[in-house]
Amino acid sequence: MSARGGLAMVLVLICGGADAKKLYKYRDPQGLWHYSDQAPPDAGPIEIRQMKPAAAQRVWLEKSGDDRRATFAVRNTYPGPIEVEIDWRDGENVEAQPALPSRFVVGPGLSAPLFAVGAVPGAGRWHYGLQYRYVLGQPLAEAPGDPDYRPPLALGSRFQITQGFGGEYSHTDDQNRYAVDIMMPVDTPVHAARAGVVLDVENDFDGNGTEPAYAGKANTIRIGHDDGTMAVYAHLALEKALVKVGERVAAGQLIGFSGNTGLTTGPHLHFAVQVNRGMALVSVPFRFVVAQGRRFTPELGRWLGDQPSPAGVAAESP
Repeated sequence: MSARGGLAMVLVLICGGADAKKLYKYRDPQGLWHYSDQAPPDAGPIEIRQMKPAAAQRVWLEKSGDDRRATFAVRNTYPGPIEVEIDWRDGENVEAQPALPSRFVVGPGLSAPLFAVGAVPGAGRWHYGLQYRYVLGQPLAEAPGDPDYRPPLALGSRFQITQGFGGEYSHTDDQNRYAVDIMMPVDTPVHAARAGVVLDVENDFDGNGTEPAYAGKANTIRIGHDDGTMAVYAHLALEKALVKVGERVAAGQLIGFSGNTGLTTGPHLHFAVQVNRGMALVSVPFRFVVAQGRRFTPELGRWLGDQPSPAGVAAESP
């Protein structure tokens, strides 16, 4: 299935997530019902409900100066670059330098002042409002080079690709055109296909289905690579990510477990390599490398892994 995330944001930026929470409902020995975010000390019958915590703001504008002439910077709490577009929401008798809309690339932390806004000289009545959106990743016109991506599987495991590049079911938009779906049971180990830095982790979704309401509700891990590309691992299991934002991971490192969360028809891993192109996340072609350095483009029906093929299934070809 496709994996649509929320890394292109507008206005008040709410993205990322805090630790997932649970609500415990249980009856004490006196027969009274209790509701708590802490598990009870004894092991009586318990009902547990997964709670979605309030999200944390990850990017915002910081203003300095007085009301008539202010300068603005951007604070980016991601461990990698973002591209931000600033524009007017409304305004009267105001001007900006540089003129808006404008785009800026902002690294982690607080940027230098990026633009200034002030009242037009001589103007009496004036006001303005700003809006902004951002996309994770530095802007890239093309994916650089042709790096190796190892299958995101444990050594010795073997799973089949059930939707490849341009899959008619859900790999038709820019974010997912060059994605692959790998069928595997829930809780299958998922390993990093390439070394990089963890940019974003969504770990607390527990539902799945084919209704539009499930779009954007897949547990995901996004890892940024040194060349500016980003790998997306989606539909992961609830609360089983093993990496944190800002952590550097090695190729082949265990990062989490597959699941069946978000917009899915069944358990699988959705894997894609994306770049920021024109303030949008766009998937790009990639190739897997397997034993003896053999490299191939992932295709529908192909089996990934190094162990012998199941009976009646053709062995992997170079």
